[in-house]
Amino acid sequence: MYSYSTIQWLFFFYFYCFAGWCIESAYVSVRTRKLTNRGFMRGPFLPLYGSGAIMMLVVSMPFQDSIFMVYVAGCIGATVLEYVTGVTMEALFKVRYWDYSKNKFNFQGHICLGTSLAWGFLTILMTEVVHVPVERLVLSIPNPALRTATAVLTVYIAADFALSFKAAIDLRDVLVKMEKVKEEMVHIQKRLDVVIALAGQEMENYRAALAESAGIAREEWAESMSMHIEDIKAGIERRLEQLKNLIPTWGMQQKKDMGEEILDLRTKYAINLEDRKRLGRIRDFFQRDLLRSNPGMTSVKFREALEELKRRTMGRDENEDDQEQR
Repeated sequence: MYSYSTIQWLFFFYFYCFAGWCIESAYVSVRTRKLTNRGFMRGPFLPLYGSGAIMMLVVSMPFQDSIFMVYVAGCIGATVLEYVTGVTMEALFKVRYWDYSKNKFNFQGHICLGTSLAWGFLTILMTEVVHVPVERLVLSIPNPALRTATAVLTVYIAADFALSFKAAIDLRDVLVKMEKVKEEMVHIQKRLDVVIALAGQEMENYRAALAESAGIAREEWAESMSMHIEDIKAGIERRLEQLKNLIPTWGMQQKKDMGEEILDLRTKYAINLEDRKRLGRIRDFFQRDLLRSNPGMTSVKFREALEELKRRTMGRDENEDDQEQR
C-alpha cells in the first residue's frame, strides 16, 4: 500500500503531468515533423496524464498481489477517467481534445475498446516499473525542499490553468458566435428566395409569404446549416445579383414595396460577413497557442468554424484577408 503525505501525492501528480507532457509533445513533434507544445495548458504540464498516473496508483492499491486485478482495475479506472474528462471538457468548451469516433468499438468518440485495454497494460507498467524509481527519488527529497518545490509548482500551475481555462472559454464563445452568424446568413438566403419567388405577386401575398418563411421546417433548416459557409455566401451573392437584374423591370410601386426589404437583407449580409471575418481573426496569444497545440481538436456542432480558425491560426490562410481586401 502507498502511504504518502498530501505534499508527496501532489508532487507525484506534478511530476507525471510533466512526464506526460514530454512524452506527448515528443510523439506529436516527431509525427508532424514540427515542434509542438501539446496539451490544454501553456506550460509543460498535461493534467490528464498526472490524473491518470495517480488514478492508476490508487485503483491498484487493493490488488498489488494480483497482476491480473491490477490490469482490470487499470482498464476500468482509466476508461472512466477518460470518459468523464472528455464529456466534461466538451460540455464546457464545445470541442474535443481527442476523438475516437473513427476507431472500432468506440463509445460517443470519448473512449474506445483498444485504448481501454491498453490502459490496463500501462497500469501494470506504471505500478511495477515506472513508479518504483520515481517513488525512491521523491522520498529521498528532504521535506522542506519538497514542500517549497510543491508550493512553487502549485502557484505556477494554478496561474497557467486559469489563463488556459479562460482562453478555452473565450475560444468557445468565438465558435458559438461564428455559428450564430452562419444561422443568420441561412435566414437571409431563405428570405431572398421568398423575395425572388414572389417578385411578381401582390404585396399582400408577398408579406404573408415572407412571414411564413420564418417558420422553415426543421429538416430544411438543418439541411441548410449543413452547407459550407462559402456555399451559403455564394448563394446569397447570386440571389442579390439576380434581384439587381430584376429591379429595373419592376414598376415604381413594386420597387418601393420590396426595395426596403432587399436593402435590409443586403445590409444584414454585409454586417454578418464582416462579423464572420472579424471572429475568424484570432489575436489572443493563448487562444492561438491552444489551437496550435491541439491540431487534432474536433467539434461535433462547430466543426466548420473550428476548422476555419485552425486554418487561419496555423498560417494556411495567412494571405486570405489581403486577397479579400483587394
